[in-house]
Amino acid sequence: MKKSISLCLFLAFSLIGFSQENDSLKKPIIPAEKVELLKNINITFDLRMEFQAYTFRGGDNYYNGLQFENGFTALGISAKLHDRLYFNFRNRFNNTSDVQSLDRLGSNIELAYVDLKLSPSFNLLLGKMTAFFGGYEYEFSARDVLEYNDIYGNALAFVTGAGLTYQAFENHKFGLQILNSRTMHYDDLYGDIVAENIQEPDWPVAFVGNWRGSFFDGKLETIYSFSHSYEVRDRGTTFFTIGNKYKNDRLSLMYDFHYSYEEVDTKGIMSRILGEDQIAEDVRYVENWLRAEYRISPKFKGLLTLMTSSTYDNVKTTTEHIRTSYGMIPTIYYSPFKDFDFRFYLAYIGRYYDYSDYALDNFDESSYNKNEVRIGFIAPLWLL
Repeated sequence: MKKSISLCLFLAFSLIGFSQENDSLKKPIIPAEKVELLKNINITFDLRMEFQAYTFRGGDNYYNGLQFENGFTALGISAKLHDRLYFNFRNRFNNTSDVQSLDRLGSNIELAYVDLKLSPSFNLLLGKMTAFFGGYEYEFSARDVLEYNDIYGNALAFVTGAGLTYQAFENHKFGLQILNSRTMHYDDLYGDIVAENIQEPDWPVAFVGNWRGSFFDGKLETIYSFSHSYEVRDRGTTFFTIGNKYKNDRLSLMYDFHYSYEEVDTKGIMSRILGEDQIAEDVRYVENWLRAEYRISPKFKGLLTLMTSSTYDNVKTTTEHIRTSYGMIPTIYYSPFKDFDFRFYLAYIGRYYDYSDYALDNFDESSYNKNEVRIGFIAPLWLL
């Protein structure tokens, strides 16, 4: 027995000595003096996956289907590099990785910018960023929006340039940006399509300004914006949005109004109606968007989104009404964890596209509707 105990002690001390010797020879992957830097780094992995059941009805066409879909998958990294310098990067894997000819980044790279704090009130942003468009529909991440209205469903939201924000007062913030108005060169975007008075500009540029306001202890908020951009020479797009939000302990109510006048169609809706090899000109889009959120209990939340979008052509001459689209999205969220943002959801998405008599008579179009039921999960995962 004594021999067994002696042998065990010998082996134990031998292993301890061996372990200490090896530990002294190895260096940690992350040096101890660098560990503090990890406190300034955030890594997120956002997911939305769903099972869909859908139908389409229009004219003599009808189809339906079932499928799983990865609706949103993105990796984000943000960090504090200095007391006054931050950076933000996000790669969305659902988008194409083809390098764009103008900004030299793939469409999957949505964010790649630095944020420099010039003073307590001013911040300078440089790189590929979100345009400072207004409204609360645009304020949500695409992870949380099951279906956009027509303008933001077709708008170019992530572009390269410079931005300046000014915290004028505690509850009022202003932003100004000068951006590329597109990510591709003229020839790559339009190809061989030629329309009257459409030429490559010296600089496809966009100017964007916005205002964020807060009133009544944060119960009423606003995000208003105005922008003017040029994708082709001497012909631009004027776009403004009025976004309002009311919230209390259980209810959030948001309303947006969007107006876009486009001398050359940048959203592509009217151009697709005209058909191949044509670019629509003098187009107007007018939209309304409403979203209500009500917290039923700590684990359940109900949402309802309503939206309309109207398209007009030849607005400088006859102002022809082409179509109006309608949307309705009731949704239920279930959050099983108290301190972790992981949500299951069940939603119905109904869209109806109503073409005017003028459009029915002059274009090969007919009114149609889409219906969809989704069940899935949303997981904004904070990895670090």
